[in-house]
Amino acid sequence: MSYEIKLPIFQGPFDLLLFFIERDELDIRDIPIAKVANDFLDYLHHLELMNLEVASEFILVAATLMQIKAKMLLPRPVIDELGNELDPRDELIKHLLEYKKYKSVVATFSELEENRSLLQKRGNIMDEIRLIGDRNNVEAELQDLDLYKLLKVYMKVMGRYEAEKSKPIHTVTPYAYTIEQQKEYILESIRKMKKIAFSDIITEMPDKIAIIFNFLSILELLQTQHITIIVGEGFNNFWIEEKVMSNA
Repeated sequence: MSYEIKLPIFQGPFDLLLFFIERDELDIRDIPIAKVANDFLDYLHHLELMNLEVASEFILVAATLMQIKAKMLLPRPVIDELGNELDPRDELIKHLLEYKKYKSVVATFSELEENRSLLQKRGNIMDEIRLIGDRNNVEAELQDLDLYKLLKVYMKVMGRYEAEKSKPIHTVTPYAYTIEQQKEYILESIRKMKKIAFSDIITEMPDKIAIIFNFLSILELLQTQHITIIVGEGFNNFWIEEKVMSNA
């Protein structure tokens, strides 16, 4: 027989601790750590059974409760610098009192917000009706119309038109070349003619983009040692040859 577990959802670990304290009518300044710790761990255990992720802040508070419980079981008390006995629960109680104070303030603000949302803004209905009438009184606007106003409207419209027309237009043009394609073209040309001048490549493909792609392809082939370059006199031109790989 299966059974269903239903657990209330708490905003945080201190919200859960306050729930246990108020439910069992405990004194917040004298918390029975053993009982509260057991209830807290039992709640986390049920969350795990429901395959719900336990937040790290809940795990941290659970570890803190276990640490306080262990300290209270020790026969030797904790003493401060002045020799006074310290209660391991003091820090936890301080945080709980602070959380309870802010929680009560938040509840008050929520109530005020809800009450304010039910109110309507006061206004003068006659002024609002007159304002709406003035905005939609086309005949009154036409009565005050003159040539100067028409020219002002015309100039504004023309200004917007010129501004739209002068906006920069970015055109993306796909290149008809790729480095790999031009490398193949150069190698095929060399194999046919044994040697080819760079000026001949420019003559055959004078397009500026083609020249750039061909030059980059030559540099890449030179780097991979597929070609060699012979520089002409005056450095006005150079010839490209296929590099002969040695068998050594």
